[in-house]
Amino acid sequence: MSGHVSQALIYALLLVLPLSALAARRLPTRTVLLYAGAWLVIFGGAFVLVALLAP
Repeated sequence: MSGHVSQALIYALLLVLPLSALAARRLPTRTVLLYAGAWLVIFGGAFVLVALLAP
């Protein structure tokens, strides 16, 4: 597996795992979408920060 594919797979898992945990709690859809958006902002910000700091 190439480096880019494995990184994309890891990022996808990092986003899917919290979403599945929220779905398992049977929270209202609006709340789940709000939390999912917060996770996307957190991981997106971390991704941008790492991309800017990487040589």
